[in-house]
Amino acid sequence: MHDQTPVQVAWVTADLTATEQMLSALSGARTWVRMPDVHFGPDTCTHRGEPADFVADISLSYAGDLQLELIAPVRGESIYAEFLAAHGAGLHHICVAVPDVDAFEAALDDAAAAGAPVVTRGVMPGGMHFGYVSGADAGVPFVEIAYIPPEIQAFFDHVKQQQQ
Repeated sequence: MHDQTPVQVAWVTADLTATEQMLSALSGARTWVRMPDVHFGPDTCTHRGEPADFVADISLSYAGDLQLELIAPVRGESIYAEFLAAHGAGLHHICVAVPDVDAFEAALDDAAAAGAPVVTRGVMPGGMHFGYVSGADAGVPFVEIAYIPPEIQAFFDHVKQQQQ
């Protein structure tokens, strides 16, 4: 077992504004930071073992120390579009952070060995590594395992400070 810290709860939605309003009312989140048209490209991302090419709008906020993420698929086949088509809007994943890239790879290997295979994985600009594994046996559709480098963490800290 590796050092894994829960850091985020994420929803997939077709309507960022409505979901932001509802979660603000329920969680006390005050400010949302939107990142439109986030591209997950075939050079850095795979979905079900194949190169991925999709776009999503993302919105971030915080409830205390817990990051809230909203994802609205825009185009392309993705873990988000599949979920929205099959289930409608709803809780999509929890995210656990690991301390480095080696721990990230080891955590994905451990998950696969435990019967939770990688569905989607990639590297974002700035060096954030992410991998979604099936979380159905844990009662959540997916668990995201992520290595969050200092530059990305600094951005997340800025988003969090907007809540104060």
